[in-house]
Parts: sequence; structure tokens; C-alpha cells
Amino acid sequence: MYEYGVGWVTASPALITAVRTAKQYLTYVSAGPFQYAVAEALRLPADSFATTREDLRTKRDILSEGLTAAGFQVFQPQGTYFITTDIAALGAKDGLAFCRALPERCGVVAIPNTVFYDDPDAGRTQVRFAFCKREDILREAAARLQRW
Repeated sequence: MYEYGVGWVTASPALITAVRTAKQYLTYVSAGPFQYAVAEALRLPADSFATTREDLRTKRDILSEGLTAAGFQVFQPQGTYFITTDIAALGAKDGLAFCRALPERCGVVAIPNTVFYDDPDAGRTQVRFAFCKREDILREAAARLQRW
């Protein structure tokens, strides 16, 4: 038996392995542990989330402006803490290779979007950066990318 997100699967070991593999590419986290937190959060006044929203918007803007200044084509997000970019404008053609080299080149990490697609060519030049970090870290990452 295997907990599958917000449910369970009972099957042979081979099928469980297949389910785990599929789930890895379908969800970012398992929802089970968050259900209690969400239930508590739903009891809070609506304006309780304004500070979080503004904090994330500020962080998004810091990283978005830094990535744009570094030459990335930025797709401005509206409801996530990831910024998707296109690296083709930088002359790069392979997001996976780009992301593998990025930490050594400038100490910044990104995720190649191609890992989320069945078709390896889809999203090949797109990479994403997380902005759910401290503002000083986002500014430093933007500066490193601009120097690189």
C-alpha cells in the first residue's frame, strides 16, 4: 500500500513503483500533511494573507527585474513562487545543460522545465527559478546572474 497524494493505492510492487514514478512528475508535494494547516488557515480573516501576498510579490519583482537585467526572457507569474524564463535570448538551447552548469558558473540553481514534459523538446529552453527566499538572497542571485 502506498499513500498517493490525497488517497491510497494497493497493488503489486511493480505497479506501486510505476505509481510512485508517475506521482513524482505530477505533484510537487503530497497534500496529506498540509490538510490540517489549510483547515486552520481557512479560519483566519481574509486580510491575514495580505502580508504574505505582498511579501511574495516583492520577492517576485526583485528576482524578475534581476533576471530581466541579466538577459533572460521572463514570464511574469501570477500565482506561484516560481518564475519561468526562456534562455534562448542568452544563446542557450538546452535548459537541462544550462541548469547543470549554472551552480558552478555563478552559484545559482534553476530547474529545467523540460523535466515536466513528456516531449523532450517541449520547454527545452525554459528554466524556472524559485523566489520564496530571503530578499538578500534574491538580490545576490540576480547580481551573480547579471555578472555571468
